[in-house]
Amino acid sequence: AGTYRLWNNDPGRAFGRGDDPLYLTMPVHLVVADTATHLAFHDTSWDGSVRLREGEEGAGSGHDRAGVSELRMDGGPLRCWVMVGAPARVLLTWASLTGAPALPPAWALGHHHAGDFGGEQEVRRVVAGYRERGLPLDAVHLGADHLEDRQVFTVDQERFGKLPVLAEELRRDGVRLVPIVDPAVRVSPGDAVHDSGVGGDAFVRGASGRIVEGVARAGRSVFPDFTHARVRRWWGGFYAEGIAQGFSGFWHHMNEPTSLTALGEPTLPRSARHALEGRGGDHREAHNVYALCMAQAGYEGLRELLPEERPFLFSRSGWAGLQRYGGAWSGDVAPGWPGLRASLSLVVGLGLCGVPYSGSGMGGSDGDVCPELYLRWLQLGAYLPLFRTHAGPRAGRGEPWEFGPEVLEHARVALVERRRLLPYFVTLAHLARRTGAPYVRPLWWGAPEDRALRDCEDAFLLGDSLLVAPVLDAGVDRRAVRLPRGRWYDTATGLSFEGPGRVLVEAPPGRIPVLARAGAVMPVRGTDGGLELEVWAPARGTAGGGMVVRDAGDGWEEPEIERYVARWDGDRGVVVEREGEDGVREPSCPVRVRGLGGSAQM
Repeated sequence: AGTYRLWNNDPGRAFGRGDDPLYLTMPVHLVVADTATHLAFHDTSWDGSVRLREGEEGAGSGHDRAGVSELRMDGGPLRCWVMVGAPARVLLTWASLTGAPALPPAWALGHHHAGDFGGEQEVRRVVAGYRERGLPLDAVHLGADHLEDRQVFTVDQERFGKLPVLAEELRRDGVRLVPIVDPAVRVSPGDAVHDSGVGGDAFVRGASGRIVEGVARAGRSVFPDFTHARVRRWWGGFYAEGIAQGFSGFWHHMNEPTSLTALGEPTLPRSARHALEGRGGDHREAHNVYALCMAQAGYEGLRELLPEERPFLFSRSGWAGLQRYGGAWSGDVAPGWPGLRASLSLVVGLGLCGVPYSGSGMGGSDGDVCPELYLRWLQLGAYLPLFRTHAGPRAGRGEPWEFGPEVLEHARVALVERRRLLPYFVTLAHLARRTGAPYVRPLWWGAPEDRALRDCEDAFLLGDSLLVAPVLDAGVDRRAVRLPRGRWYDTATGLSFEGPGRVLVEAPPGRIPVLARAGAVMPVRGTDGGLELEVWAPARGTAGGGMVVRDAGDGWEEPEIERYVARWDGDRGVVVEREGEDGVREPSCPVRVRGLGGSAQM
């Protein structure tokens, strides 16, 4: 219940649970009830608000309370799309309406580290620190400090004068570079981006016809009108500069859009004019889709520049359909325990709005966190789609070794486990593209009729196979976990529990509770680096299974979906077979069966 504004907004500070509005608006209302699930999409980008009120118990029925949703918009036509069915069916229909999620390259499903590093040598120091300590690292994200006077599509030659050499060194070690990209272009005659934009009439104009100016990170700035296809093509061409520097993906920031003002909202004037794909209109209608259109510009530019590779983009702001072009980042989450909870809520919510690839900066916006909170945030992040540690503008306090030897060893466990689960994340990414199903799902995903699961907000399903119960409070070494129906195994101890119900599970500093569904067949990375099937024994008299998609690389090939069944077979024990049009056959990779020694508990 509550009232929520539909207006992308930079709050100018870190946000926590309950803050409104946030960077990214999704005019989507998902209702889960005993009888069915439905998603309502309010198809208008104008400013507005939604008020949700709980209803009263149905007269004598004892069934769902009839809630009330009130929508108010400032203008424009109001179209509403409604999708009904099981959650999986609803998200499939939603993806067919707004677009299939983009498939990130496989490296983007690994561990990212972001920050303002100050120069090439600091980047090398951080990367070497990960390598020397045996900690997996797949990408480094450069903040605005790598830009010349913070101007977009530039490089500070004093601090990053040999950026292509640095990028090549890191890539040889399996680490990619990803830069920040803001939409604001500094008013700077002589600058290539500014001058070509003025000459090509690319910037937003006011009602009087003059180019609208604002204040952004680079100073006095103008803003491209991404609602025009010609401007998107112009902007997309500038990503060639980044590719030439050795960058492998791009991080869109401050694209609500944010323009700093002394009074009023930190964005463009509502009277500012936009093309809106030829229809024409003002910023009241264009504001919420500005970041979406910027993402489209970047994605389509990269498709043209690197046609053989899947683009990697993620954005701080967006709107319905953002998933077609990439993922989302939470922005500046509050650094305390409330920020940790907000991170989980945001990722689950975005997944249900059709954006399956998202995450937050581990540790909050400024990196100033205690060791316990940092570790618990890292442990949660290891199971989120975009796994991104984030060092704030203050020096240090961003890498695991900054928090002492005990945190370092526990962090190593989380990072190595994420690397081990990479084939599972690759499979979830391919399935999300084909079905719209998010990687991270609420516990009620497979049983929306279970009211106890609907009330659970402190745990989630990762695909069909894993239940993750992060530690979200200080001083916790065991926690209650709500289980869906069936048998679940503690992946650390092998103990099994029967659901539905609520159980207490150990949560020492070195790990958070992660439970595997009985019968699950999951692709993981074996000790030799190859693919291995991890199978959790089904309960006697039942069968299980799972799907595997082997990513053939970072190109566009559509790999086959492999379907596996796990079952008991007399004296042979648990048998795993691959199903196909030609019948069943043995798996072509090693199989490891787990859960055979655990005792069932309640």
